[in-house]
Order: sequence, then structure tokens, then C-alpha cells
Amino acid sequence: MGVEYAAIEPYEICSIRPPTENASLTFRLTRNCPWNRCRFCPVYKFGASFSRREIAEVRADIRRAQRIDDMLFDEGFIGLRGASGWDRVPALVRKIRQAQSDALGMTGMLPERAMPSAAPSAPDAVDDPRIEWFMSWFREAPDLADSISHVYAWRAGGGETCFLGDADSLILPPAYLAEAMEAARAAFPTLRRFTVYGRTKSAVKKRSMKELAAYARAGLHRVHFGLESGCDEVLALMDKGVTGEEHVAGCLKTKEAGLSCSVYVMPGLGGAALSEKHAHDTAAVLAKIAPDFIRLRSLEVFPQTPLEALVREGRFVEASEERVVREIRTLVEEIDCATTILSDSASNLLSVGGRLPDDRAAMLEVIDSYLALDARDKLLFSLQARLESFHGQYGGITTDIVDELRPYLTDDGVDYSRASDDHLARVIRLIRGKLMP
Repeated sequence: MGVEYAAIEPYEICSIRPPTENASLTFRLTRNCPWNRCRFCPVYKFGASFSRREIAEVRADIRRAQRIDDMLFDEGFIGLRGASGWDRVPALVRKIRQAQSDALGMTGMLPERAMPSAAPSAPDAVDDPRIEWFMSWFREAPDLADSISHVYAWRAGGGETCFLGDADSLILPPAYLAEAMEAARAAFPTLRRFTVYGRTKSAVKKRSMKELAAYARAGLHRVHFGLESGCDEVLALMDKGVTGEEHVAGCLKTKEAGLSCSVYVMPGLGGAALSEKHAHDTAAVLAKIAPDFIRLRSLEVFPQTPLEALVREGRFVEASEERVVREIRTLVEEIDCATTILSDSASNLLSVGGRLPDDRAAMLEVIDSYLALDARDKLLFSLQARLESFHGQYGGITTDIVDELRPYLTDDGVDYSRASDDHLARVIRLIRGKLMP
């Protein structure tokens, strides 16, 4: 029996998820972040207020995603290669809209929509193009095209992984998480891996060892923790609500319960003043944890965050790009455990990754090659790296970036010899502000 196109609806996907879950099917078990005080973080400052979703809402979203998946099979999307599937999404949306319009004409009713109960709020967003850019990829209320593309990306990516958000699923009882995973597996039998974000404080204070082990028995595979720093002064400055030792305790408890542990650290988060202490203390904490993965995500100061206010007030001075690279060097040199370092964020200047301790020398060589450049060549290296990251994320360059580079365009490419250091730095900052972390 074919799909009833008038019944196809959007559902709540997780705009914010780990890089390794970009091709995962996602469902929101909560909205937003129960802590949401971190001064550097922009991603939950403009969305719906924090809430736990009823399991019935989650089950309804799973059914909506299943109907989209069935429709993609009926439409012949599954197995398409290259851009052909993405190119067909707009026509499919029009087909659904027409079916819904026809249904409205017959019944006077459209299907109930699955949208957040609280509308997105972005103070002064209309007057701030930086926030408009940010909100273009942070989608609080996905539309039909977003939802269809999301399910299609999951199928194209292998159809085996699922991320359950939003920011801290460890606040949810194991029975709730187990029911959500069971419902997802029933609708999508090819699912093999489930992952969540969590706070180390939640692992320490909210969940017993027995409860964490229950997550693992129910099928949860990995918890992604945003450590950001192991330095207590930095954690307090950023209002993370946790200490370095609590990071250690939460991660070790999670590992002991049988869950894979992936952590994020943020070079640059201590600013110029705490740069060295941030790096050394973070390396020490990571060595105690020995997580499966350490993911580097260099600091970017986002607009309308509390950290940007600290910068304006002169209470936080950003570390230079070279200083941030030196922090990463300290991490690579001092993390004394078996783990994998990944540089899977566009915020990072260098692609530094490998297995410790085996690949330590190779990673240090990449870092030292950059540090050996003179000041001008460091700027040119940064500009080229940021342009490549931007093109990789968005498939092209926006007009404002092109306008900044136009004076240096030639028939043979780009000639930066006439560009001042200040102008190069300004273009780098413009591009960095547009990259997704």
C-alpha cells in the first residue's frame, strides 16, 4: 500500500549534534539544555525553553520519520548516488503540499503539526546579521524539506546510527530512554548505534552506577561530554557548573558502566590570561579519564553570548591563533594515556589527529610546521585554511567574503601581496564567525 502523502509531516530533529552524528537519525527527547548557563555557548540561547518531552510525543515523531522513510522508498530515493536525491527534495515537498491542499479542500483540516511548544526567540536577531546567519543552520522548527532531507541523509549515510537529544539526555530515567530506543528500533530495524550528549555533573549527581549500566543494557552505546576544560578557574569563568575532578568522576563512572566516552575540549577557552593553565590542567584531566575519543573544538566567540559581553567589557581577552595552537601542542604532548584525538570541527585551524601515544610525534610535527612560519605566512595559512573550511561546509563562498577578497583577485587566482596584515586578519575573522563549530 502506498504512502498517504497528505499525512506526511515535519518532526523535531536535533540541529545540534556531534560531528560523528551528522548522518544519524535524530529525535528530541528534551528541548534545549537544562543548564544553559555556559558563557561561551550560543546554541541553546535562542531556542524553545527547556522541557522534557512526553514519551508519547517522541513516539509520534518516530512514526512521522517512519512515514517519511516509507515515502522515500516509494519514490525511489533509496540507493541514489551523488546529488540526485537532494535535487529531488523540492519537487517532493511540492507533491506533499499539493496532496495536503487537496485534503484540505475535501475535509477542511490539515494534519497536526509537530512543532516546539515555545517559539524560537532571538533578542535583536533582526538587527544582527551574525545571528541571522547562525539561525540559518540552527533550526528550532524544521520544515518538511528539513525533515525529508534529514531522513534521506541518514539512509544515504548507511542507516545504522541514531542520536537522541538535546543537550543532556542523562537527566532522563533509564526506562524512558529504553522505551525511546525500543520504539526507534521497531520503526527502523537497521539501527545499530545510539548516542547522546550528557553533562559529567549529571553522570556524577543524577545517575547511579546501576542506572548508567541500565542505559548500556538498553542499547545506548556512547555518551558525548562537553568537558571544554579541566581547569577549575576556566570552568568557573565560563559558568560550566562543574569542576575538573567532577569531569573525571563522571567520565570514569560512565566508562565503568559499559558506555563509550567521547569528550570535547575547547582550546582558547581560557583566553590569553589562562591559556597555559587551561592547557596543562586539561591535559592532566584527560590523562586521568583516558576517554575513547578527545575532540578538539577551538573557541569562537559567538554574538550575543555572555562571553561576548565579557570581551566588550575587557574582562576576557581572546588568545591568538598561535597561542591556541600552542595549547593544542601541550595537550598532544602531555596527555599520557591511550586515546584518539580528533580535529573534526571547522573551528580548528590545524587538522591534528591520531592515536596516542603512537601518533604523538606525527601530530607534533604538523603543529611545529605551523609554528615555524613567520607572522605573515601564519596569516596567509589561516586565511587559506578558513576558506577551505567554509567551502567544505557550505559548498561555496558568500558574497560578503568575495567582496573582501575582490581587490586581490587576478586572472590567475588571488594575489595577497597587496593585502595588509590588518585586512587579512579582518577577513579571517569574518570567515571564522560564519563557520559552524
